[in-house]
Amino acid sequence: MCAETPDYKQTLNLPRTDFPMRAGLPKREPEWLTRWEEIGVYDRLRDKAEGRKPFTLHDGPPYANGHLHIGHALNKILKDMVVRSQQMMGNDARYVPGWDCHGLPIEWKIEEQYRAKGRDKDDVNVVDFRQECRKFAEGWVDIQRDEFKRLGITGNWADPYLTMNFHAERVIAEEFQKFLMNGTLYQGSKPVMWSPVEKTALAEAEVEYHDRQTDAIWVRFPVVPSDEALALLDEATDFEGTLFEIATDLQTAKVLIWTTTPWTIPQNRAVCFGPNISYGLYEIIGRPEECWASIGEKMIVADALAEEVFAAGRLAGDEMIRRIRDVTIEELSALTLAHPLRGATGANGEWDFNVPLLPGDHVTDDAGTGFVHTAPSHGDDDYAIGVKHGLPMTYNILDDSSYRADLPFFGGEAVLKPNGKPGGASKVVIDKLVEVGALLGRRRITISDAHSWRSKAPVIRLNRPQWFAAIDKAVGDGQDTYGTTIRERALRSIDELVTWTPQTGRNRLYSMIEARPDWVLSRQRAWGVPLTCFVKKDAQPTDPDYLLRNEAVNARVLQAFEQEGADAWYKEGAKERFLGNEVNHEDYTQVFDILDVWFDSGSTHAFVLRDREDGSEDGMADLYLEGTDQHRGWFHSSMLQACGTKGHAPYRGVLTHGFTLDQKGMKMSKSIGNTIAPEQVIKQYGADILRLWVAQSDYTADLRIGDEILKGVADSYRRLRNTLRFMLGSLADFTEADRIAPAEMPELERWVLHRLAALDQQVREGYARYDFQGVFQAVFTFATVELSAFYFDIRKDALYCDGDTTRRRAARTVLDILFHRLTKWLAPMLTFTMEEVWLERFDTDDSSIHLEDFAETPVEWRDDVLATKWAEVRKVRRVVTGALEVERTAKVIGASLEAAPVVYVSDKTAKLLETVSFDDLCITSSIVVSTDAAPKGAFRLDDVADVAVVFAQAEGEKCQRCWKILPDVGTHAHAGVCSRCNDALG
Repeated sequence: MCAETPDYKQTLNLPRTDFPMRAGLPKREPEWLTRWEEIGVYDRLRDKAEGRKPFTLHDGPPYANGHLHIGHALNKILKDMVVRSQQMMGNDARYVPGWDCHGLPIEWKIEEQYRAKGRDKDDVNVVDFRQECRKFAEGWVDIQRDEFKRLGITGNWADPYLTMNFHAERVIAEEFQKFLMNGTLYQGSKPVMWSPVEKTALAEAEVEYHDRQTDAIWVRFPVVPSDEALALLDEATDFEGTLFEIATDLQTAKVLIWTTTPWTIPQNRAVCFGPNISYGLYEIIGRPEECWASIGEKMIVADALAEEVFAAGRLAGDEMIRRIRDVTIEELSALTLAHPLRGATGANGEWDFNVPLLPGDHVTDDAGTGFVHTAPSHGDDDYAIGVKHGLPMTYNILDDSSYRADLPFFGGEAVLKPNGKPGGASKVVIDKLVEVGALLGRRRITISDAHSWRSKAPVIRLNRPQWFAAIDKAVGDGQDTYGTTIRERALRSIDELVTWTPQTGRNRLYSMIEARPDWVLSRQRAWGVPLTCFVKKDAQPTDPDYLLRNEAVNARVLQAFEQEGADAWYKEGAKERFLGNEVNHEDYTQVFDILDVWFDSGSTHAFVLRDREDGSEDGMADLYLEGTDQHRGWFHSSMLQACGTKGHAPYRGVLTHGFTLDQKGMKMSKSIGNTIAPEQVIKQYGADILRLWVAQSDYTADLRIGDEILKGVADSYRRLRNTLRFMLGSLADFTEADRIAPAEMPELERWVLHRLAALDQQVREGYARYDFQGVFQAVFTFATVELSAFYFDIRKDALYCDGDTTRRRAARTVLDILFHRLTKWLAPMLTFTMEEVWLERFDTDDSSIHLEDFAETPVEWRDDVLATKWAEVRKVRRVVTGALEVERTAKVIGASLEAAPVVYVSDKTAKLLETVSFDDLCITSSIVVSTDAAPKGAFRLDDVADVAVVFAQAEGEKCQRCWKILPDVGTHAHAGVCSRCNDALG
């Protein structure tokens, strides 16, 4: 029979498509990039979106000084998904990419080039030097632009914003002048993060923490008894009471401090104790040979730390140390100390002053001695104590971290050498403390300490005259909706104006701004926007007329910057040019510090959102999107800057993503060799695989990436591509004439439409929440499980074998509906692949899926009653397919069409199954539904207790066209086929 039966393969409606299963993304993606540029997709979207509600994602500017790393790719891909999804949901989603171009990283690179050639930066004209920095930044902007575009990022690449553009520099200066004019700018002297190697102040965001070794020392500060205590000692022999105890017990005692910065001891001005700590007076009753303490010596330390402290001085054990008594907080408050270098021969009275013993809430008994050495010039807590108690600031340390030349004993010694290695400052201090008998112990330890992330050298806390923005002073600008001070405006903006994704971002920024000090605006470098202000020569920073506040002068500066850029500030005769005839040139000094680059990027809202035509109508962004480090960086500086100039935050929403780690969860490091460059992934897999990695990940946490993870992503991609290929093949010749209305469709197709309606809402809500992982997982599961493994699997038979039936037309109509939704829903994520899929059907000269919006899905497609019914049908089907899988595994059958199982169900379920073609749903040749009691041994699933299945072989002959086994095969006009296939053959 088989030999005589015609070959019916050519009569089947088999899928036809040129869409390949092997994507070849690395080779093909650049072709689509060229196409998008040629047809002007971004510009056409702007034209199309005219009149729509604008949505503006403001780009946090990357730094223009190196190739992209995987964190850049994560950030830009997330931004692109936001922009594309917002556009396709019906908004006018604008994206202007930008770059941060000023500052130390670029300046440092040029200096490195100079050093390599034996040149000295100070010998170069500053304008020429700045031009070299500008050229360097321009080169990297071009490189990074191409690298970003290769990721499939849409945006106004032809006209990005650069902080070094003339207009940008003018606006940055203008924003600074607002601080100058509104009274929040002042010059002060506070400890700042100072890089001796780079000779500039650093922001917290420019600092990273690394382990390094240092000398920890325990130092004795002698008690100086008060006159009252000395008088009591002279007059009383048996007086009972606190003052008497002070006179007799504590007058010769010493307070022990501990520090890991020995070089700060010459700058000590106080010692702090903890008001809630238990202290004791201890006496040395024994000592080893090598010990810096003496028998009979008395010391005050925190009881919780006494054992550790005395062990550091080689005095461990009861045979060496005796605790005499408690020392109360009242007693400590009555004590005054002497500096350990007081009276040292050759000190010339430098340290002959009293050292107050002061309460401090920052003092704990977790480590150290319970007493904190306090140098107001070298620490935030120290400075705060100094301000509270009127302690003097010291200026012993110069810009290069060396002691001033005339400082006794230590002049010229440096904390750090020019190469960032430890200098001799700590050693000479320790040696002198040993010499004068002030050191109790020393120990080499490892600490986590601040380093510049550029030079990688340690930084120090150093008191230097800097320019600050006062964040607790009332801003005199009348924009008081959110408060009168920068801090108040920022905190209220955080809670009243901004939506946070995730919400934890709110807590982080709020706590940072709530506790932060005044903003250090100045840097002592050359490549940046200068602080465009002048100071009076014979005035003090606290004098009202110290700063020149002159609108005409400001206007001349801004006009020059608009035409010539910030280089105008440095040109010969600049001071005279800007001061003009209104101001005596000899009375004022021009300031040459540059602004912190965080002020530059914090000002971008003004020259991008406010000033550009493609900015924002109200000068605010709908979204800022960066990594978690930007709570102390761009989110932070933008908030402070805008609150100082416009009275509130520059953004309505903030989205934060985590960092990128290797697949083991380790931080990426070139030295370890576990970095993954975007270029590497693109070359091997294509940019869409990188984009899919982002879409599949929970970006609110740290994201892992590596070869094994990317292989898993590629596997998901292949599964999705297979689903799309099936759709394309089945829609090869679909026309509008083939379409039928939902009301004419079988229930299975209407169930698919119901699922589409529910999914449409889920997708739109997910994209609105920036929940890309949720959107992708919902669409992917629908495509691969509900479509490929269920609907497509069932409807293959009708699509391939039916003639022009309602069932086949309904299936193809649904496939077309699915096509228009799946491709568009996935387009913001799989930018290249969805373009390929779209062009497979609609390949006209100017067609692109990225010019489309999400398809509107009728709400009437929702049918919850139908969904409930089909949930029950699918539950029964799952038992049947489970039973058939057992037979397939046992090799009783090779395919489900060889089966004709008996399904035992309840009366209610039987009536339900009568309304559907259950044999088609189970992909069997036939099926028997029975309400009888199931025989013993029938197949069941634990979670579907009321359904049982008994396997039976299908009876009849195999149809040579559809492969069903049916009794009527061979009884029709066409040989070897069933009734349905006979009709299809005509």
